[in-house]
Amino acid sequence: MAGGSGVLGRRLVPRLVANGHRVTATATSAAELPMLEELGARAVVMDGLDPVAVGATVAEARPDALVHQLTALSVAHAGRPGFGRPDRRSATTVRLRTEGTDHLLAAAEATGVSHVVVRSRASWNGLREGGWIKTEDDPLDPGTGTKGRAGAAALCHVEHAVLAAGGAVLRYGGLYGPGVFDDRLGLVRRRQLPLVGGGTGYCSWVHLDDAASATVLAVEQGARGVFNIVDDEPAPAGAWLPHLAACAGARPPVRIPVWLARLLAGRAAVTMMTEGRGFSNAKARRELGWEPRYPSWREGFREGLT
Repeated sequence: MAGGSGVLGRRLVPRLVANGHRVTATATSAAELPMLEELGARAVVMDGLDPVAVGATVAEARPDALVHQLTALSVAHAGRPGFGRPDRRSATTVRLRTEGTDHLLAAAEATGVSHVVVRSRASWNGLREGGWIKTEDDPLDPGTGTKGRAGAAALCHVEHAVLAAGGAVLRYGGLYGPGVFDDRLGLVRRRQLPLVGGGTGYCSWVHLDDAASATVLAVEQGARGVFNIVDDEPAPAGAWLPHLAACAGARPPVRIPVWLARLLAGRAAVTMMTEGRGFSNAKARRELGWEPRYPSWREGFREGLT
């Protein structure tokens, strides 16, 4: 598992170990190795942007399956989240989704790995044409004209490369749960995450534990193709953001006009809040037999944030 020390990797390792798998999990620093070992993995340090290190790590592990969870979205790597400049926070993740993916696929081919599972994203980034809810047959939004364009292109690279290799792409919804949402909750409590315009843009969510359970199914079933790993209720910002504020014990979010949001945060934030498209999980339920513990963000936000 490349990226085993991440917030989702830490959910995945013990589930795979409990199911009888021997897991080699990578971390970005030696300080994280004891934590992964306590979860039951063989832990190693690996730089996902170093092709020699990636090749050596995969060759030594000789896995039957390779799970790509490499990102750099934590506060330690990307800085604190804000309402704007997604390009700055995602710069290293873009490289991990392009260069890092290529390094992992090359290592998998050289070592004879039979199955690859990678993470993609299905939150608000469905193509902004047609209906509000998208399936796996719909392309992701390319982010044209926004500062999120590089991130969108990186997701397309991941998907095309892994599908060409016969692997599985898991498009996770907006992840929430312990350890992943704390900083955003801080923004909500300080009323620094506003509603833009009518809050008509849709988003899909998924709890960390539900994302982990779907990933285990994809690994164990040798799944191939694209799967939206999202809950049952894609919803507009005007519904989920006030509910999140209430669950966080905060006052309702401030509402600002589109023109002001564009000045303060850029076009990508406006797109998310006003034009975003959510996703359907019908294929994952049908083909993987996946049953999310939190079928809606409504109970998930109430019960699953801590």
